[in-house]
Amino acid sequence: MFAILDSISSGLPVFLLHFLVSLSMFVIAVYIYEKVTPFHEMKMIKEGNISAAISFSAGILGLAIPLAVCLAGSVNHWDIIIWGLVALTVQIFAFYAAHFIIDDLQGRIARDEIGPAILLFSGKISVALLNAAAISV
Repeated sequence: MFAILDSISSGLPVFLLHFLVSLSMFVIAVYIYEKVTPFHEMKMIKEGNISAAISFSAGILGLAIPLAVCLAGSVNHWDIIIWGLVALTVQIFAFYAAHFIIDDLQGRIARDEIGPAILLFSGKISVALLNAAAISV
């Protein structure tokens, strides 16, 4: 019984620190991602644009996946912060790279075309998974 309490008392502060740093990094990264991308997906989502929701959801997952992998293998909270910034940079790069692959991506998302949004989703998630695997090495 005392061993469990000792484990919790020593492990809980580390858990809370890592979880709160990860959650903070996630929220900040999502905010920055939304501000850096050229169209305002949250505004379009509020107007009922499904394609914007698909695109933004991929961005959110694209940030969460590498952060989760980083959290699982982090040595300290600085790992999470540094790799969180890397994940954000990679996800922004993936977003802009998609503009070269998908013609008139911004206009097509604004017109609520689902096909380009799904392709963008798969690209962002694929990059996130590769990023997460690279972080875990």
